[in-house]
Amino acid sequence: MGIFDGRGGSALLVIDMQVDVVAQAVDRDGVIARIAALVARARAAAVPVVWIQDTLDGRVGEDGWQLVPELAPRPGEAVVAKDHGDAFEGTVLEDVLADVEAGSLVVCGAQTDACVRSTIHGAFTRGYDVTLVADAHTTEDLTAYGAPPPAQVIAHTNLYWRYQSGPGKEASVTDAAEVVFG
Repeated sequence: MGIFDGRGGSALLVIDMQVDVVAQAVDRDGVIARIAALVARARAAAVPVVWIQDTLDGRVGEDGWQLVPELAPRPGEAVVAKDHGDAFEGTVLEDVLADVEAGSLVVCGAQTDACVRSTIHGAFTRGYDVTLVADAHTTEDLTAYGAPPPAQVIAHTNLYWRYQSGPGKEASVTDAAEVVFG
């Protein structure tokens, strides 16, 4: 467990799985299916599911801002709106996690090279144990802007997160099928 006294619980963070965010994402349907399975398993184990939803530069309420139809929060599940890459910055995410006594996070979603990376780093620097779900995060092809191909972005993120370390906290990478809740 991380540095949080009395926060031995965990939570599943689903980051920015919105229509426009994942419209051109690599393995979109496969990632959505794996996240849906993670959500079902978390719910079955009474592990809180926390949905992160980017405001997309003021496009709140538009069709592209909506979460993909395959993934829907249940009543009572937290939906945290954010304006920045790191889902902790300027949001109520820390309060939500404190309320459910989560000191350990399982993270999936989009986009790998932006909001996923920012949030896993933000969580880790705040003292959370962070498991990145290796096959349940994705990004789009940004090679036209100088980025590596998406498969390399995803593989590199999984590689370096596997070796992330810090005092009193753990970072890990696990395939969706191997994530254990409860």
